[in-house]
Amino acid sequence: MINRRPNILWYCADQMRSDTIGALGNPYIRTPNLDAHVARGTAFENAYVQSPVCTPSRASFLTGRYPMSTRVYRNETVYFPPNETLVTKILADGGYRGGLVGKLHLNAAIRRQEQRVEDDGYDFFAYSHLPSSADHGVRNDYHTWLKEERGVDPEALFAKQMGFIAPGVPAELHQSTWCTDMAMRFIDESGNQPWFLSVNPFDPHPPFDPPQDYLDRYDPKAMPAPLFRESDLERQKMFENVSAQTTQAFDPTDTGTESDYSDQAERSYRPPPGYDGRAAKAAYYAMIELLDEQFGRLVEHLEQIGHLHNTIIIFMSDHGELLGDHGLMYKGGRFFESLVHVPMIISGPGYAVGQKSKALVELVDVAPTLLEAAGLEIPETMQGQSLVPILRQNGKVTTHKETVFCEYHDGVYYSQADQRTYATMTFDGRYKLVVYHTHDICELFDLEADPGEFTNLYYDGASDELRHKLIYRHMNRVANASDQGVARVIYV
Repeated sequence: MINRRPNILWYCADQMRSDTIGALGNPYIRTPNLDAHVARGTAFENAYVQSPVCTPSRASFLTGRYPMSTRVYRNETVYFPPNETLVTKILADGGYRGGLVGKLHLNAAIRRQEQRVEDDGYDFFAYSHLPSSADHGVRNDYHTWLKEERGVDPEALFAKQMGFIAPGVPAELHQSTWCTDMAMRFIDESGNQPWFLSVNPFDPHPPFDPPQDYLDRYDPKAMPAPLFRESDLERQKMFENVSAQTTQAFDPTDTGTESDYSDQAERSYRPPPGYDGRAAKAAYYAMIELLDEQFGRLVEHLEQIGHLHNTIIIFMSDHGELLGDHGLMYKGGRFFESLVHVPMIISGPGYAVGQKSKALVELVDVAPTLLEAAGLEIPETMQGQSLVPILRQNGKVTTHKETVFCEYHDGVYYSQADQRTYATMTFDGRYKLVVYHTHDICELFDLEADPGEFTNLYYDGASDELRHKLIYRHMNRVANASDQGVARVIYV
């Protein structure tokens, strides 16, 4: 007999854009299992991250608090603040058995032996950050699985994996496959105790290296080109000192010259000086197709053991990928839709099915959503707002927030820019305002008229009245992202 409290499967892809699911409008990609998930639940078509970089984004959605409050702004931080409480800890204290498979990335992930944080709530911890052998000696349970359960030497397996766009390891040996195997193991071991499971594969994070047979399924010539105009080459010069993994724009429609790398880790954060944007997109889509199949394996397992009807399933990503848009690649201190707009689909017992919500939502809303769904109290320190009313009402709740908020503060581990960048973004579903506080640069886009974000209206004199209104609202939103600080003594 299954406990009436819902189980929670929280599946978080890494660096996956919002426009990469067939059922949500992409005719070039095959995602039948995610399409089925959309049919089973609610697809939030306007879900936005709180940071366009891994660690601050994950710290935000795992605490339900904005980066300005957690003060986790950077990748590869020395530690995770001990005063911050993860929602997984609250769930564990509430009677759930907790598990993590894949990456956690709440502090330095490349050079630390143990990447856990204190009181994380995880009883089961199968950890793997970077799939390749270039993990600098840190714990990598995926490698243990390769050696002990597949009879494969990971050093030899990854020895020749040095390309930017190239075939990777076979699907049966892939880290995404290992994630599914470990997830099923955890679920089977949990019995009738309610459980929550965070599944965090590395894909479709660069490099773009799907298995050969998946790569063969996508013809680069059949792919749409990245969002790009010749004017981007000149426009992006304004941002060359903005911290990002690409600081100089290149024409992604030119096949360019790709680079080999000194080690596998370097491929994940340093784009080459030239690339074929269509080839990158084809490989990226192939990686997502493999991820889709592994997600489908996991859902099918839940159905086979009788858990599916009592499990909340969230599929989302920590942030997106520029993928050649505007001549840029990877991530950093930019706020284009390809980077800050992500997929988020939620299904569960008693929730609407086949619902596509246009409400503006944020990843910071996930933690309070899970607590309400589990019947647990939401701490006052959480700043997100539960999505349960939307999930239950089947189209009757159409609004959630007036604006979404995103910030970047010296976030990426690698950038050619030698200046620190602090920038913030607000977006109301039409107008997006970005303020680069440390660079005296601003951007204003009207996504209704300019969905590709090619025309910056901020310096257009005809937009003065609109600009003043949006700046006022923007500064209020920035102020409201900070927490209340130390609690006040209550005198009786």
